[in-house]
Amino acid sequence: MPLDQIDVDKELSKDQTEMSFLDHLEELRWHLVRSAISVVIFGIICFLAKDFVFGQVILGPKGADFFTYKFICSLSDALCFAPPEFELITRELGEQFIVHLKVSVVLGIIISFPYIFWEVWRFVRPGLYEKEQKAARGIVFICSFLFLSGVLFGYYVIAPFAITFLAGYDVGATSAPTLQSYVSYMTMFTVPTGLVFELPIVVFFLSKVGLVTPEFMRSYRRHAFVIILILAAIITPPDVVTQFLIGIPLFILYEVSILISKRVNDSNNKED
Repeated sequence: MPLDQIDVDKELSKDQTEMSFLDHLEELRWHLVRSAISVVIFGIICFLAKDFVFGQVILGPKGADFFTYKFICSLSDALCFAPPEFELITRELGEQFIVHLKVSVVLGIIISFPYIFWEVWRFVRPGLYEKEQKAARGIVFICSFLFLSGVLFGYYVIAPFAITFLAGYDVGATSAPTLQSYVSYMTMFTVPTGLVFELPIVVFFLSKVGLVTPEFMRSYRRHAFVIILILAAIITPPDVVTQFLIGIPLFILYEVSILISKRVNDSNNKED
């Protein structure tokens, strides 16, 4: 074959590779665009439903009639508790509007999470082998379930205990929390908890590529327990009860992750 023909073939191959890379970028862009549109749509719906979102959802845990307080009080009078009455204030002219926008965006992301992850999975899936696709079957449902479970756990369990502790803590000063601080704490109690609940999925993929083994996780179980308590202290206020409320399910997830890692490791050994 002539040398000039070889050069032409190399140039064509190079162009095809570059086009393939650009095509992937274009495809990724549209996945991100569709995800953003989903967040915007649900964000607008939440923005328009202002009375329900703030009256029933955001400000719900600060009221004594919240589900968690009623449920615990129905179990035993000794366990019954409720948050102290307190009013939220705003210090800036546009604070309520800005907070309303932030809440709408955060709720839009939370509600859109299953669709966002589905779009990410659609982009990643073609690059996996057939066995890997079968092994990850149902991952969109599992990830969405874990994330939403974590968010609900933070909302119905962490938030009531944390709000009761923080609002009732007294050092002799008058408490006048702002709407911005209250919403920031509510976000901290829910969204990070939803992400932390994705631990089994993270362990699954790390085990799949050989970076994590069940023996490694068992040998560092005590270290993991300390890290979980530190993580719980970061997410929650300095309240021992609340820290254990989030620490216990995280430790259970860690034990479940060990079983998942063992199953993946056994599967890898069979393939080898």
